[in-house]
Amino acid sequence: MQIDMPVYELEKWQGSNPRPSDYDAYWTRALAELDAQDPSPLLVPAGFECPFADCFDLWFTGVRGARIHAKYARPKNASGRIPAVFQFHGYSMSAGDWVKLLPYAAGGMAIAAMDCRGQGGLSEDTGAVKGNTLHGHIIRGLDDEAGNLLFRHIFLDAAAIVRVVSGFGEIDENRLGCFGGSQGGALTIACAALFPSIKRAAPQYPFLCDYKRVWEMDLAEEAYSELKEYFRRFDPRHEREDEIFTKLGYVDLQFLAPRVRAEVLMFTGLMDEICPPSSQFAMYNKITSKKRVLLYHDFTHEELPDAGDITFTFMSEL
Repeated sequence: MQIDMPVYELEKWQGSNPRPSDYDAYWTRALAELDAQDPSPLLVPAGFECPFADCFDLWFTGVRGARIHAKYARPKNASGRIPAVFQFHGYSMSAGDWVKLLPYAAGGMAIAAMDCRGQGGLSEDTGAVKGNTLHGHIIRGLDDEAGNLLFRHIFLDAAAIVRVVSGFGEIDENRLGCFGGSQGGALTIACAALFPSIKRAAPQYPFLCDYKRVWEMDLAEEAYSELKEYFRRFDPRHEREDEIFTKLGYVDLQFLAPRVRAEVLMFTGLMDEICPPSSQFAMYNKITSKKRVLLYHDFTHEELPDAGDITFTFMSEL
C-alpha cells in the first residue's frame, strides 16, 4: 500500500506551493520586530516539585505584546553551564505534564516547553486581525496584511523562547537543541531556522509544509481541514487560489528550511495522511546542513516506536 510518492521520488521532491517573491524581506522585517520587542522574562516557582529538578513557570513577551507561557525545568545543583533543549507541542495542545520534561533534567539538561499562543495552554493571543478567526490558525490573518498571519507570530515565539532561555546564567548558549511532533515538528524547524545557533533539531512528521501539495492530494482533512473550509466559505470557485497559496507560502516551512544550520534528525511515517510524506520532504530536501531521516514504513501520524528514546539520545549528545 502506498499513499504518496515512492521513497526515491520523495528524496527529490521540491514542493508545489508557490514561494512569495518578497519572502526574505518578509522574514527580515519579522525578525526586526522581534528584536525590538522587550521580552521581560519572569520565572515563577511552579507548584510541581521534584527532588532532582527545579521547575518554573516561565513568562515572556512575544511580538504584538502577547504574554507567552512555558514550563521550564533545570537540574538542581548543576555545576558549570548546561545544555538547553526546547520542546514544542502538537496543534491545539499545550506544554503538557511536568513529568514528561523530567528525563531531560535528570540527564543534565535544562528544558523549556512552550504553550503556543491561542491554543491549549496559558499563552496569550492578542488577536486583532481582519477576516475569519472561527476555525484554525493556518488561515488566521489570511484576509489581512501578510504580516498578521498568526503562524508568523508563533514561529517568532519559537525563536524568542530560545533567546530568553539561552540568556540565563546556567545555560551554555553553544549547546541548544529543539524537538517536537506535528505542529511541534514544524516549530522545531522554525526555531532552528530563525535562531541558527540551535545545534540539533529533531522534528517528527512536521506540519505546515507544502500546503498546496496537501490540497492536491485531497488530504485537507483533520489538521488541514481549515483550508477546505476557507475555500468553501470565502472562495468557492477558487478564483483566488494562487493568491491564497502564495500568501500561505510566508508560513510554509519549506522556505525557511535553507536557513537551518543545526544537525537535523527527522522522523516520518510513510502512511501519514495528516502530514503526507511529500509535504515533509519538500521541507527536508531544502535543508543544507547535516541531516538524516528515519522512515517508518507502516506508520501513520501516530506515536512512532523508539522515537522518544532516539530523540533523547540525540539531544544528550549536546
